[in-house]
Amino acid sequence: MTSTGRRRIYLMRHGHVDYFAPDITDPRMVPLTEEGRRQAQAGRDALRNIDFDLTVYSGLPRTRETAEIVLAAHGDAPKLLVEAGLEELKSGWIKATSREELAARLAFCFDEAASEGARFLPDGETFADAEQRIVAGINRLVLGRSWRTALIVAHEGVNRILLGWACGGGLASIGAFEQDLCCINVIDVDITPAPQGGVQIERAIIKALNITPYDYVKGGLPRTSLEHLFEVDFGGARPRPAHS
Repeated sequence: MTSTGRRRIYLMRHGHVDYFAPDITDPRMVPLTEEGRRQAQAGRDALRNIDFDLTVYSGLPRTRETAEIVLAAHGDAPKLLVEAGLEELKSGWIKATSREELAARLAFCFDEAASEGARFLPDGETFADAEQRIVAGINRLVLGRSWRTALIVAHEGVNRILLGWACGGGLASIGAFEQDLCCINVIDVDITPAPQGGVQIERAIIKALNITPYDYVKGGLPRTSLEHLFEVDFGGARPRPAHS
């Protein structure tokens, strides 16, 4: 039987990557950049005194590499597990005329996530389907295993959906949850016996949100993470795609 009581999840996003590097043929397989490794090292230093008894990544290389760097300070950390339900949202194919247009389509699609049939880019996974598989993934980790403190390294869209789940706002809230590269969120979950047997999640509490150990007060992070990844600056205005 899995244990009851309060458990803590340290939910991270992977570090910086370069989807436009000349040698990248499959964006799913993109590795961390040097900047991303430095960000993960800052996360390692921030979390070095936390004892993890569950460590999880999404199955994609950028989350595994981030987790391995963070756990380098934990000689007795448990083996990394894959939870494929926490893979990033599956995007469709899109033809954009510029980096700015592609970044705009990505950055602002989260705002409409609760709309009926809303997708992560045209022909991509619906947000409703993504929410279903991501919540199922976190339920497997929480309700199917006994642990007290977990490290989970995932992705921006995944983390936004998990934060929406934790706060009870669902998809209507995820546009408000910025997730900077290699950020740390802290979510506590209270586990109680379920009436039908087993255990259940009684409630979730967001203890900390979007912490960046390499820049705690965000002084050097004026842009959103997508603006940073795409090397654009929307300057407070919402750009409109050339082809709506």
